[in-house]
Amino acid sequence: MAWPCTFGIEEEYLLVHLGSGQVPATPARAVIGRCKEALGGHFAQEMFRSQIEVASPVFTHLYQAREFFQHSRQQLCATLAEEGMGLYGAGSHPNAAWLRQKPAASAHYRQLFDDYRHVARRSLLNGLHVHVGVPPGCDRMQLINRVLGWLPLLLVLSTSSPLWAGQATGYMSYRRVICGEWPHMGLPEPLPDWAAYERYRALLQRTGALAADGDFWWAIRPSRRFPTVELRICDGCPRLDDALCIAALFHHLVEHSINHRHDPAPCNRELRWVTQENYWRAMRHGRQAQFIGVHEQQLVTAAGWLAQLQEQLPLDTVEAERAYCHAQRLLQDGTHADLQLQCLAQASAAGLSKAQALLAVVAAGACN
Repeated sequence: MAWPCTFGIEEEYLLVHLGSGQVPATPARAVIGRCKEALGGHFAQEMFRSQIEVASPVFTHLYQAREFFQHSRQQLCATLAEEGMGLYGAGSHPNAAWLRQKPAASAHYRQLFDDYRHVARRSLLNGLHVHVGVPPGCDRMQLINRVLGWLPLLLVLSTSSPLWAGQATGYMSYRRVICGEWPHMGLPEPLPDWAAYERYRALLQRTGALAADGDFWWAIRPSRRFPTVELRICDGCPRLDDALCIAALFHHLVEHSINHRHDPAPCNRELRWVTQENYWRAMRHGRQAQFIGVHEQQLVTAAGWLAQLQEQLPLDTVEAERAYCHAQRLLQDGTHADLQLQCLAQASAAGLSKAQALLAVVAAGACN
């Protein structure tokens, strides 16, 4: 019998001044208080004082996610506008004064900043996280190994961080470049099953590399809090339709893999090599890259790779079909990273100053 997966979504946002587009180092206490009031139990403080997270309830259908995030984004934007603030959702801010940013006040985040110093301070970044529930008895590491090879394609669809410190970085996801400075934040270790995961975790804890309650921050991981696998590779998505497209594709990919979990789980060196190479190409070139096909190991465009995903995963639901069509449009018309670079070029061509051009980029990254 097919297992119907539930899912949840977490979105990170930066607070910005509407006039200057800048991220305040210490937003007024009333601003954060009003965000908490608007979101209730779905509010979470993120790493920085000017960064928040919206954690959704558990969904069974995508229309529920759309209704929830449309409402929560609208509520936040309206509330913040009354305080002269806006909500910025792209993976990186084009010119935020990151050295001025203050860590959140909780002991957990203070410890992170003490342990990782400049790496933590540079991580003024927004991500999209998607949890998908798995049935009891399902080996989550084997499940991760089944879906891992497709993750760079989901990163391509989300790319929204081409700018940093006022400059084009040459990467479509510079956020993931910065993520690579952290331990345990790249691709998951090639562990064949849950028993190997537990041995690996115990080794790191025994040797002082991981606290007893410590987390891995892999691009995809088994959640410690929930019976889910959690997608973490994706940049934040200012456009809600992009976020929902990625969530639907990941949900469909995991659900299909669960319902075919009796097939042998791939965990070999060549798959790891291909995935690592595709991951780098996705960060660097986004939708313009040539990728290595997961199965045939031949060069393929991003659009061709998406077509291969469709061949492997029959579009047996309306939600999956709509997500696939939206992904096609993203690869044809451009992701948010493309939009930012285009916005910067157009502003410069119009004779705007660099500061004005970057402000236009910030406006493009406002959540909608």
